[in-house]
Amino acid sequence: MTGQTDAKLEQVCKIIEKHHSDGSKLIPILQEIQEVYRYLPEEVIDFTARKLKVPAAQVYGVATFYSHFALTPKGKYLVKVCNGTACHVKKSIPVLNAIVEKLKLSEGKMTTDDLLFTVETVSCLGACGLAPVLVINEDVHGMMTPTKAVAEIDKILAQEAAK
Repeated sequence: MTGQTDAKLEQVCKIIEKHHSDGSKLIPILQEIQEVYRYLPEEVIDFTARKLKVPAAQVYGVATFYSHFALTPKGKYLVKVCNGTACHVKKSIPVLNAIVEKLKLSEGKMTTDDLLFTVETVSCLGACGLAPVLVINEDVHGMMTPTKAVAEIDKILAQEAAK
């Protein structure tokens, strides 16, 4: 194991200890673990099950039941494009297509190879008056056009390049 992996597993142990190794607190435990990894790796699910003394199937069951949990790596920037009725009518699909094209993604591959971006469509973001809407991590961007969406992606790429 690498030092980084060991450090992350130490964080998992601290999360489990914080919840008193209580298997009934599985959802908040998994939420906190996902914050560390940005997804739930298989080996971490198994490790968590052993530490909580619950069947791995139970942990997988929770992780796969709730859409909030991811079993595959997600990018540092999670881009959610709303495709609810208001956003769809106001042309959210061209916004999505522009982002997908800019990031060189495809229908089966919605996370960039460098794990910088993951793009998802969602049913509603609750900001219908701003349609079409996209959310990048926690930042809401309303009245999007394909050009504005690509500009937001370019802004992030420039920030990341400057680091």
